[in-house]
Amino acid sequence: EQGTHQAQSKSCYPFEVHAKANKTQIKQAVEAIYNVKVASVKTANYKGKPRRRGRVMGHTAHWKKAYVYLGNDDHIDLF
Repeated sequence: EQGTHQAQSKSCYPFEVHAKANKTQIKQAVEAIYNVKVASVKTANYKGKPRRRGRVMGHTAHWKKAYVYLGNDDHIDLF
């Protein structure tokens, strides 16, 4: 819900990206795939949460989220 709200109000789209991808690589990939002009990219690293499976403790995978801000006239049709 927050992603669609940001897409409509701020022209910001969230993506789950490879953990070692940098902002330049993310920008180039989004511009190539969706054929839009990217204004800026913000990233956030998320640490995996601890989870138990029976007696064994484990954790979910670490992942990276990218917030891609587009230019004024661009938008991505997701639905």
